[in-house]
Amino acid sequence: MSLLITKKMIDNFKELGITFIPNLFKNHVDNLRKGIEFNMQNPGPYAAENLHKHEQGRFFDDYCNWKRIPEFKKAIFDNEIINAAAKLMQSRKVQLFHDHVLVKEAGTTKDTPWHSDGPYYFINGKKTLSFWVPLDPVKEASLRMVARSHKWAKQVLPTKWLSQENFYQESGQYMAIPDPDLEEMDVLEYKMKPGDAVAFHFEILHGARGNNSNKRRRAFSLRLIGDDATYIERSGKTSPPFPNHGMKNGEKLRTDWFPILYPSKSENI
Repeated sequence: MSLLITKKMIDNFKELGITFIPNLFKNHVDNLRKGIEFNMQNPGPYAAENLHKHEQGRFFDDYCNWKRIPEFKKAIFDNEIINAAAKLMQSRKVQLFHDHVLVKEAGTTKDTPWHSDGPYYFINGKKTLSFWVPLDPVKEASLRMVARSHKWAKQVLPTKWLSQENFYQESGQYMAIPDPDLEEMDVLEYKMKPGDAVAFHFEILHGARGNNSNKRRRAFSLRLIGDDATYIERSGKTSPPFPNHGMKNGEKLRTDWFPILYPSKSENI
């Protein structure tokens, strides 16, 4: 098992939905930087530029590129990282959902809007985990997360980042996006060095400030699911959409598209 994961980290992840793990990706920093450079020069079909024309800087994101970018795949299939996810989720299985790259160039003042990832996905289950990993030192532009928001009774309304339109037509089943600062919620954020990671549940409300520094902020995110996760039908196209997947409501995710990363043959949780 991962030697980096302590009981306190497991307890924090269960109670707060969030935990900080120093150095979890430290052996992959240079490779992930190379992978991101390739990704930005060769965007995938889901790549997006998240600024309006009048806004300064550049806010690039892209996802689902691990099959074509070996630097991403190497990090994803690292046993130390996989075992850490199994331990935090307390799951007998870890399955890959997708990778995600987010880059805010120097002087990009736009915030990442408050959102939770779960409503965008076709995933149903309580054992879910995202790793968010900066590849540059972060302070003010670090991820901000609302503690215990994974326990809220309703999911947070998913919206499109640029237009702010509702992601699905049926919005009544979701709660309105709160303002955590205005409502004095328990917001956690960490000063992080390259290769550190925060792990958080898919339902955690999170966002990030703009990058007002003179250096870029590159981040790699890895989305993983545990042994209770199943496919759930949404009322519209999900993000990522994974077209023509062929799965039905309540089924486990197909392993040819979403490989099982844990257990290995030699280790048990």
